[in-house]
Amino acid sequence: GHTHTHAHTPPRPLGPQKGVMGVANGAGPVYQERETWTRQMDFIMSCVGFAVGLGNVWRFPYLCVFLIPYLLIVFIALGQFMKAGSINVWNIAPLFKGLGFASMVIVFFCNTYYIMVLAWGFYYLIHSFRSELPWSSCGNPGNLTCAQLAAARSPIIEFWENKVLNISSGLDDPGTINWEMTLCLMAVWVLVYFCVWKGVKSTGKIVYFTATFPYVVLIILLVRGVTLPGAYDGIMYYIKPDWSKLQEAQVWIDAGTQIFFSYAIGLGALTALGSYNRFNNDCYKDAFVLALINSGTSFFAGFVVFSILGFMAAEQGVDISQVAESGPGLAFIAYPKAVSLMPVAPLWAALFFFMLLLLGLDSQFVGVEGFVTGILDLFPGQHNHRYRREIAVAVCCSLCFIIDISMVTQGGMYVFQLFDYYSASGMTLLWQTFWECIVVAWVYGADRFMDDVARMIGYRPFPWMKWCWSFITPCVCMGIFVFHLVNYKPLTYNTDYVYPWWGEAVGWCLALSSMLCIPVSIVYFLFRARGTFRERWDHLTTPVWSFHHLEFLSPDVKPSSIVDDNKVIIFESVM
Repeated sequence: GHTHTHAHTPPRPLGPQKGVMGVANGAGPVYQERETWTRQMDFIMSCVGFAVGLGNVWRFPYLCVFLIPYLLIVFIALGQFMKAGSINVWNIAPLFKGLGFASMVIVFFCNTYYIMVLAWGFYYLIHSFRSELPWSSCGNPGNLTCAQLAAARSPIIEFWENKVLNISSGLDDPGTINWEMTLCLMAVWVLVYFCVWKGVKSTGKIVYFTATFPYVVLIILLVRGVTLPGAYDGIMYYIKPDWSKLQEAQVWIDAGTQIFFSYAIGLGALTALGSYNRFNNDCYKDAFVLALINSGTSFFAGFVVFSILGFMAAEQGVDISQVAESGPGLAFIAYPKAVSLMPVAPLWAALFFFMLLLLGLDSQFVGVEGFVTGILDLFPGQHNHRYRREIAVAVCCSLCFIIDISMVTQGGMYVFQLFDYYSASGMTLLWQTFWECIVVAWVYGADRFMDDVARMIGYRPFPWMKWCWSFITPCVCMGIFVFHLVNYKPLTYNTDYVYPWWGEAVGWCLALSSMLCIPVSIVYFLFRARGTFRERWDHLTTPVWSFHHLEFLSPDVKPSSIVDDNKVIIFESVM
């Protein structure tokens, strides 16, 4: 009976503002407004801030051999990019709600360990405000004297390992807590808290600064980098691909993993952001814009990185391949070293670490935002405490901070690496994305999903999308995943320290904690349902709609499937 009134009036853009529908104590529907972005630009900026993170500066340049696969996989990844998210969005097939929980586990681990990089960056930033950089010469506390140094390593590595990390002999030797580092960590968490606590209205504004300013710094650094001696060789090394590398399967694995990280696929955080969009927002176009900005930034950052690496190679008289490294080493060893060789070193150091902090902060905001949105959506309506959001964010930040204390000890770097390698690694994300594609394309139905997108944006997306969701993406994900398992190598630190067996076991627990959410929840839901297997399956794969879908649904949808068992349902718009 909801259709005749809209026969000749165009549908109102109802969108996620009216996203929640439920029944309180049987008293009839309760509507809870879902806040929306003030401007569409806030959404784009938040997504850019999230997707463009530290990985663009350190993961990508090292993986520059994949310029070619990168471009290929981007088109495939675009197909995935349009997916739904977090927990309740899996109401399209309630049997697979476990996907939502899995993405929450992954994003929680990400929030926990990613912030350490920000704490280190903050520590370096504070130490940059000196007339002479503490890592530029020997004789500082934490370094050796110059005489000893002739036979030892450079002061920058000494500063990183002895002063910043104060690293112990291994995972089984946690040592003492580094108090300076703990204070930096606390400062960064407090900053994140006050940027996220008010929700998207405040995050949307702050991200304008944190997402755009790094570009200003990158341009300044590029101008400085290109004028250094040796920069040309560095840039040529970056642009000329080594074609022989394309025969190595590992290169393709790394490229695939990098895409997943870079586009935050499978983390559910982009979905949380998308859920604050208007229902009629053109999410299809947004996805392309984002992909362009993200890969463009990585490509551009590569020029900055390699112009500086070229300069370092020229200074040391070695080949560029010897100074190029990936991961935290690039940010905390190569850059500071290059900076210390320039005139007015403290200025460049402060600029660089300020940029690093901003790049990481907005990714952190959105990660926390995504986690909190998912948790709050589980407990809507009935727990409508005035400060429930602020409390939820505080609990989330505090919990992560407590876990982080294990990473500011002397053995902290080993713990950090465990989290980085297992908890939110390529393997967990590939597994997650494989299932997401299967559910959207095969359980819910790719054609049906295309109709939904068309309903939101007003036109049908390119049919290539459907092939991506249905065949290409799941096959690529599964292929890389299996290859990952076959070529599995135990974790090492700096290639010489091998993790003990129990350390590896802890790592696998971190990985499985998200991966098992999916099969375990499927078995649980099927077991709890009644009827034959076929009936259970049909019942559990019938979408649960919410109120704002009423006028978009076809007349044959039974209103009984709108609100299920007096539960409050949230349906996040497909991003």
